[in-house]
Amino acid sequence: MLPVEMAVNGERRRGVVEPRLTLADYLREHCALTGTHLGCEHGVCGACTVLLDGEAVRACLMFAVQAEGGDVTTIEGLGGPDGALSTVQDAFREEHGLQCGFCTPGFVVSVTALLRENPQPTEIEIREALSGNLCRCTGYQGIISAVERAAGAAQ
Repeated sequence: MLPVEMAVNGERRRGVVEPRLTLADYLREHCALTGTHLGCEHGVCGACTVLLDGEAVRACLMFAVQAEGGDVTTIEGLGGPDGALSTVQDAFREEHGLQCGFCTPGFVVSVTALLRENPQPTEIEIREALSGNLCRCTGYQGIISAVERAAGAAQ
């Protein structure tokens, strides 16, 4: 067992974990943040995407101890403190960029990271940035439209 400490959605978290515990499982089981979904557990689907020190990472491919001292933001940490939706979350709602919702947290986190790095991406840049996130329901057009709406709102 190893000690681990990190900030999760702005709250300092400490725990003792097995070295092989993934960051995704730590967030879900130790922090009760179930918005980080586990799909493929191989880093292919993107459902487990979180921000670590501002960078989008696959939480299923990282051990919790690798986030030691880091700042982790999950889907639960993206909205306002009053429960208001973030610009990206609101754009997904407005553009119907979700259906079943399973992949949505990973997409929203990935889009948040994209727009921080590139506030005005082209459609090609959007598609490339989201190529690591899989959705079986939407056909992607609503997701692309949501990213374009969020980018426009950020102007």
